Amino acid sequence: MMSTNLIENSPSGSIDGIARSVRVLVVDNDIVHARTMGEGLERLGYKVTVAGGGNEGAEQLDAGPFDVVVTDLMMNDIGGLEILKLAKQSSVETEVIVVTGHGTVPSAVEAMQQGAFTYLQKPLELTQLRVAVEKASAGVRLRLQNLELNRRLDERFGFEGVVGSSTQMRAVIERLKRISPTDATVLIQGATGTGKELVAQAIHQNSPRKKKPFVALNCAALSENILESELFGHIKGAFTDASSDRVGKFEYADGGTLFLDEVGDMPMATQIKLLRVLESGEITRVGSNQPVRVNVRILSATNRNLEDATEGGSFRNDLYHRLKVVTIVIPSLQERSVDIPLLIEHFMKQLSRRHQKTIKSMSRNARLKLLAFPWPGNVRQLRNVIESMVVVDCDETLDVDDLPLELEPDSEIASGISPEGAEGSYGIASLVGHPLHEIEKIFIGETLKLAGGNREQTAEMLGIGERTLYRKIKEYKLH
Repeated sequence: MMSTNLIENSPSGSIDGIARSVRVLVVDNDIVHARTMGEGLERLGYKVTVAGGGNEGAEQLDAGPFDVVVTDLMMNDIGGLEILKLAKQSSVETEVIVVTGHGTVPSAVEAMQQGAFTYLQKPLELTQLRVAVEKASAGVRLRLQNLELNRRLDERFGFEGVVGSSTQMRAVIERLKRISPTDATVLIQGATGTGKELVAQAIHQNSPRKKKPFVALNCAALSENILESELFGHIKGAFTDASSDRVGKFEYADGGTLFLDEVGDMPMATQIKLLRVLESGEITRVGSNQPVRVNVRILSATNRNLEDATEGGSFRNDLYHRLKVVTIVIPSLQERSVDIPLLIEHFMKQLSRRHQKTIKSMSRNARLKLLAFPWPGNVRQLRNVIESMVVVDCDETLDVDDLPLELEPDSEIASGISPEGAEGSYGIASLVGHPLHEIEKIFIGETLKLAGGNREQTAEMLGIGERTLYRKIKEYKLH
């Protein structure tokens, strides 16, 4: 039954763009009126909770935040202004719509001044209510859409900056999702340039420690004495140049994450002290006898085989096992070559923004050069090459003339002449004398592999239309 204060003059239906997960709280002394408003909103897909008065509304807000609150201004117990205050305390992003009678418009204006989204006058039309809630929830829906988009992008291409759609990288990303919320120590293994620090940052950014510091230290770049000072800090007079007390990386990272890069090159004496910290949770500054309690998650990385190092006596076996509670192995770029087209797009967008350059595209020939290169320096080298191309470009299209010397057009590797490329690649000499349709089949098949099966990217790299590609795939049975 419709309340006399709520006029139904609009058929139940759907307003375009309503986010099905928007949570709405309706608060009114008149429980029949509250339920009628709630039912009118539920028919549009909102998740509605109804409260029969201010006290019950306050309890609902205390139980959890809502995206939109519709509240009567004048109620017997807790008034609408108090509900407004409680809603904003629960979540500053909550939008509050105040419903008022003719005699309380000045109070409704006061509610607007205190942060209400809008106010509606009685008798209330259902259309008015629906439109007001739709407008109030617009920002909420946009946030939800962005979160959903980011979730889909993460599932398809990466995890907080770790980009890849290859089988190997999907396995790495799935592992990152599992371990990031924990406090486990992680050993990240991979060749130089594979992105070990980026993986460490992704773990930190997706962990409960993300609001605390992420501190990185390269263990190979420092001498033993300096490394200990960097890690544990020192007190004034601890050594000749110690003119004041200094906080080390452990104390600075307290509550957060400490990333030890090239941990395999850490001196033996420092390894012993690091093991003691991992076991006790306490550090001692150089020159001091006073232990300091620290709460730090340790992530470490190396391009060395630590198992061989422990057998050879250059790395402590007990420390190795403390660091490798969980191990992540990052594949080389050559092993995940299907990710190259995706990485090219990622770096083009990222680096054109950084250098404030307009880059519209990359030519097919330039892409083929990048795809044919073996990338001994892995992702870091690819990124540096794209950055160089972005910086020197002058026509908004990255082309062969923008390639750096290491990929210069005249080099055999860049030209794709060498038949000794990645597995499954073909040199020009090996194709001479073959029918054109066989060569076409080979090139389409190999390009599909390099693009990770992405037909849109394959068509773009080959310089043909998608319809033509689909026809060729069917003709050559390349499914």
